Amino acid sequence: MERAVGWFVLLATALLVFGFVYYLVVMAGRKGWFIKKIQYQTFVQSGAGLKKGDPVKLMGFEVGQITAVIPNEPYAYYNITVLFEIKDPNYGYLWSDSQAKVVSDFLNNRYLEVTKGKYGMPTIFETNKIPVGYWNRDYVEKFQKELSEQIKATNATATAEEILEEVVQELNGLARANGLVCTESGQFYFPLTNGAVVTLNPAESPALSERLDAVVSAVEKALPNFLALTNTLTRALASLSQAATRADELLVNLQPTATNLAVITGNIRDPHGSLGEWLIPTNINRELTATLTSAHEGIDTLSSNLTVTLENLSGITSNLNAQVQANSNILSGISKTVVDADDFVQGLKRHWLLR
Repeated sequence: MERAVGWFVLLATALLVFGFVYYLVVMAGRKGWFIKKIQYQTFVQSGAGLKKGDPVKLMGFEVGQITAVIPNEPYAYYNITVLFEIKDPNYGYLWSDSQAKVVSDFLNNRYLEVTKGKYGMPTIFETNKIPVGYWNRDYVEKFQKELSEQIKATNATATAEEILEEVVQELNGLARANGLVCTESGQFYFPLTNGAVVTLNPAESPALSERLDAVVSAVEKALPNFLALTNTLTRALASLSQAATRADELLVNLQPTATNLAVITGNIRDPHGSLGEWLIPTNINRELTATLTSAHEGIDTLSSNLTVTLENLSGITSNLNAQVQANSNILSGISKTVVDADDFVQGLKRHWLLR
């Protein structure tokens, strides 16, 4: 019985040890304890929302985690240093143009995301897939700047895109020449030791609270102008309302005038001569008509008497003309005078007033 109990305890212990080891192996695989990791760092102005153990993302996947968030010295340009580690083989995506971005979501949760490199040099130099060196950021950036200046000096007509393309080709050529780059220790790559930390350029976006504060500040600055605009609009609307009220009053006051104008125009259009009756009253019109009738009758009588007189005078002149023509002893001057007088009388008889 004691032997059986001993075997049972030994088997249980072995199962317990096996389960614990299996748990450690699974946990190690999940946590990446046996995966090669490279230590990186970047700098930010605010460590809000960033804490140790937060994941680091690359292209939407978790490729590492934050290991420390450390404040810098008071006079440093950046306020915070963020240390994080990238698991193998994800550090192969990080080149000299990669950046460490602090991304803020809608809930003001901030996390670290590294961007995939497109040109330049790898941040980690590998030999037979074993990392042996990390890039010298200051030297590479200085080399890139000097190379750009040389290209500008040799080709003054080159555009910024063409210069960048040549620089990228040169850096990619150096990256492919691993032996040359690696042997130039202290220039392009440093030896990768246990305490080595690779630096990535930061690209920090402000936290949501900071952006909201900026928006609120902008709104507060614009609010007085907006209120002044609304007050101006209110005054303008009040003025328009008063003008409309006055226009209504003016239209009401113009209604009698319009009625009078309608009456006047009706009188003017009246075929009985209302405008003439207004200028010349009826009694004066009757008197003027009687006077004109009397004058017309007098003119007719005078015309008749004058016609008879002219006929008598015409007879006299005709007789005189006959006597003068018969008597050749009368002076030619008198004869001509008589003839002209006869012509004058005959002309008067033909006038419209003496007919």
